Amino acid sequence: MKVYLVQHGEAKSEEEDPQRRLTDKGIGEVQKVADFLHPLELTVDAIWHSGKPRAQQTGELLAKAIGALDRIIQREGLGPKDQVTATKEALQQTSGDVMIVGHLPFLGKLVALLVTGYEDAEIVEFQFGSVVCLEQRDGKWRVAWMIRPALLDRRTP
Repeated sequence: MKVYLVQHGEAKSEEEDPQRRLTDKGIGEVQKVADFLHPLELTVDAIWHSGKPRAQQTGELLAKAIGALDRIIQREGLGPKDQVTATKEALQQTSGDVMIVGHLPFLGKLVALLVTGYEDAEIVEFQFGSVVCLEQRDGKWRVAWMIRPALLDRRTP
C-alpha cells in the first residue's frame, strides 16, 4: 500500500482572500509537481482533501495529472490541527493507494505517527506543494520518496 501525502500549494492571505485559495505561484508550483507525477503513472483509489479551498484546488490539479478526477473526496479530520489517529485508523481500513492533500502540522504528525508510532517525531520537512510517498510493507511504513517544487526548478530540460 502507498500513501501520498501532499501539502497544499501556497495560498493567499486571509486578508486578500478569506477563502485562502491558491496564489498564482501556488498553482504554478503544484502544476509543476503534477507534470512531474504524470509520467510516473501513479494510481490511487482516492484523493482525500480537507475541504479547504487550497487543499481542494491542489487535489484537483494533481488528480487531473494522474487521471483521478472522479476519485476526489472531501474528508473530515484532515484540518491543520486535527488529530491524526483517526486518519491512521482509516488508512488501516483501506486496501488501495490513497493521496491525502492537507495542511501542517497535520501532515507532519501523520508521517511521524505512521513511520515511528509517535506523532511528535520530526521525519520530513514539508513545503508548499511537496509530496511524500509512504509505502507499507510487512506492516511497517517507510518513506519511499519525496519531491518538492524547488527541486524541479533545478532540472534541466
